[in-house]
Amino acid sequence: MATAKKAPAASAPAAKKRTPSAAFMKALTPSPALAAVVGSAPLPRTEIVSKLWVYIRANNLQDAANKRNINADAKLKELFGKPQVSMFELAGLIGKHVS
Repeated sequence: MATAKKAPAASAPAAKKRTPSAAFMKALTPSPALAAVVGSAPLPRTEIVSKLWVYIRANNLQDAANKRNINADAKLKELFGKPQVSMFELAGLIGKHVS
């Protein structure tokens, strides 16, 4: 009995590179409170979040016990409205300070 060789399986087509959503890439103007942290130039929402994290890490504002919480300094307290926020609240809070 001869063994039949199977043809190699057809490879899946190359995955298309995901295009970013136009809504995320739209340049937004920060409010004066947010501009004190990220600058006054219009930026996409993703860049605003990135610059905010750079500021948080540079000023050592992550809570030592729970790294998911951010302790607000004077600039961030004006932005957040409270002394401590969760990292998951950041996007929602930023939305109030951009136009």
